[in-house]
Amino acid sequence: MSRVGRLPILLPEKVTVDIRQNEVTVKGPKGELCRSFDPAISIAVKDGCIVVSRASDQKIYRALHGLTRSVLANMVKGVDKGFEKYLDIVGVGYRVQSVGDKIILQAGYTHPVEVVPPPGITLTAEGPSRIKVSGVDKEKVGQVAADIRAIHPPDAYKGKGVRYSGEQVRLKPGKAGRAGGKKK
Repeated sequence: MSRVGRLPILLPEKVTVDIRQNEVTVKGPKGELCRSFDPAISIAVKDGCIVVSRASDQKIYRALHGLTRSVLANMVKGVDKGFEKYLDIVGVGYRVQSVGDKIILQAGYTHPVEVVPPPGITLTAEGPSRIKVSGVDKEKVGQVAADIRAIHPPDAYKGKGVRYSGEQVRLKPGKAGRAGGKKK
C-alpha cells in the first residue's frame, strides 16, 4: 500500500465534498474546485475523511494512488485556507505596481511588462519590490508565479531580476583578469 495514498484526508468543518463517479467537487469558504480522476482509483468520504484506494497493485495504479491523494489534499487545503507564493524583485530601477487586478513590472526592459492574472488568481504588489500571488488552486498559483519569474530570471553575475522569496541565487565571479588591476 502507498504510504502517501493510504493516509486519510481530514475535512475541515466548512468544507464539503461531492463525488460523482470519477469527478470530485470540493467547496469551501475560499471557493470551489472541480477535477476528474482516473476511474481505477476509488474515492470515498467516511467519518469526515476522504479515503483513496486503488483497484490493483500494478505500478501505474500505485503511482496514481499517491498522486490522487496529494491532489485531493491540496484541493481541500486550497478551498479552506488558500495558497500564496511571494516573489522578490532585485535590481536598481526594478519595481512593481498594482493597477486594478493586474500588475505592471519594470524589469530592466525598455518597456513596462503588464501581467494579467487568470481567473481565480490574485496578484498584489506589496511594496515596490514584492509580489504576492494567491488563489485556491495550488497548480495555478505555482504556474503564475513561474511565469512572472520567467519575465526576467535572476542574472548569474549580479543577481538582478525576479526571484522566489527565499530563493538562493549563486553568483558567478566576473572576469578573473579584471580583478587584478591595470593592464601592463
